[in-house]
Amino acid sequence: MQAIVENLKSTAARTAATDLRAAFAADDNRFERFSARFDDLVMDYSKCAVNEEVLALLEKLAIEGGVETKREEMFSGKEINFTEGRAVLHTALRNRSNTPVMVDGKDVMPDVNGVLTAMGKFSDAIRSGALKGATGKKITDIVNIGIGGSDLGPVMATLALAPFHDGPRAHFVSNIDGAHIADTLKLVDAETTLFIIASKTFTTIETMTNAATARKFIADKLGEDAVKHHFCAVSTALDKVASFGIDSERVFGFWDWVGGRYSIWSAIGLPLMLAIGPDNFGKFLDGAHAMDTHFRQAPVRQNLPMLLGLIGFYHRNVLDYSTRAILPYDQRLSRFPAYLQQLDMESNGKGVTIDGTPVEGQSGPVVWGEPGTNGQHAFYQLIHQGTSVIPAEFMIAANGFEPELRHQHQLLIANCLAQSEALMKGRTLAEAKEQLTSKGMEDKKADFIAPHRVFTGNRSSITFVYDTLTPFALGRLIALYEHRVFVEGVLFRINSFDQWGVELGKELATGLLPVVEGKESAEGHDSSTQGLVKTLAGLAKHG
Repeated sequence: MQAIVENLKSTAARTAATDLRAAFAADDNRFERFSARFDDLVMDYSKCAVNEEVLALLEKLAIEGGVETKREEMFSGKEINFTEGRAVLHTALRNRSNTPVMVDGKDVMPDVNGVLTAMGKFSDAIRSGALKGATGKKITDIVNIGIGGSDLGPVMATLALAPFHDGPRAHFVSNIDGAHIADTLKLVDAETTLFIIASKTFTTIETMTNAATARKFIADKLGEDAVKHHFCAVSTALDKVASFGIDSERVFGFWDWVGGRYSIWSAIGLPLMLAIGPDNFGKFLDGAHAMDTHFRQAPVRQNLPMLLGLIGFYHRNVLDYSTRAILPYDQRLSRFPAYLQQLDMESNGKGVTIDGTPVEGQSGPVVWGEPGTNGQHAFYQLIHQGTSVIPAEFMIAANGFEPELRHQHQLLIANCLAQSEALMKGRTLAEAKEQLTSKGMEDKKADFIAPHRVFTGNRSSITFVYDTLTPFALGRLIALYEHRVFVEGVLFRINSFDQWGVELGKELATGLLPVVEGKESAEGHDSSTQGLVKTLAGLAKHG
């Protein structure tokens, strides 16, 4: 595998100066040759610095790197998360074929379908008003309390599918900062609000602290007996849930082979189901399952997750691009970059290989972004003219949900396509000067100003185009990126499914709490931490 990487590096060095503008001028079929399609979803990677030689090497890399073998190990339930001794089976949660999926000799599909059915019945009862609050009023608002994967996925998907909302209004609380839940509680009425506590162990400090605040809110407003009418849980800790006051029929479980950042397909998706209904949630799962099937069956050159992962690896470990920008041209996908940030960086932000040795080369990039066109007026300046090359990934639907605003959607499309074209084409010094002099600027001044208006171009981007952002399309898009992360992780030779880097800070926070509370001395901590504790204590208002 390393020999192929070195070959890719030498190939890239030979072609690094390749002018993408010239490549398009020389090849009228470049788009057709360097794009792939799955149903209405089109991936255009023709504006990346790839050619047939690079693609052939990347295809060999996938084979020699064992991507196909690892892919089947994941889908078949092998313990590929070896540091935690777990299978990785978020794909089973959307296995619409119901083909048996075995873990430790047991088919997990009956349990998966059982939880999905229970979620559907509960959602229907809340949405119809059959299940009411303690005072007999219909539930009009839900507040999901969770963090990380128990928050980012549901928040992102619920916002993305706003046109399909026909259930209770959805709110989300994640941060342990009391301002988050305080601001949210001001928006809801205790009599008509359902709280979802999403914590597998029912011990997550942020979630359980906020849950206690929410419980007090209900108990103070409606009485202790009302708690059971206004709470449900997504957890496997039935004893702790019962102690909290939540009845067992309002508890929805999931399994240790579902990682938090991959859990939107599980009971963690309950707020989404409540918002859009079980039927649309089923279509969301259908879209993901369709992408799973495509990932398993399509040849590399037509396989969207494989291509996306291979190009991502090429950008990171051959061209040494350290970040990637996620730029959805859809306001309803405003949280998609943050969702992918966790998915990618928590999965592939590792420095140790599966052999326990340091990673050779680089692992995952920094992932960030904002929706267009907002980002154009914020950070695109750096993407266009900065000293670092930042590959961009655009996504745009052909159709919106507001036919009366079709012209605005056309403006959105035009902006998206213009940005990818600008990154590729750039603007030469001669073109910049010509533009200035054509507007009447004298030559001497134009010579001075023109360099500031030069765009180097040759900056890689990928554009995804699809029909409409439906539940099916969103499920398909999320699964595409999940599998991209998997492909890159295999090539980085890391375990993409643990997250030990999250733990150390949590451990230290537990030890620091009594210090912050003034119950213990800061002695033993570094001088910076001691100084910060002392400063904060001096500024704190007691009472």
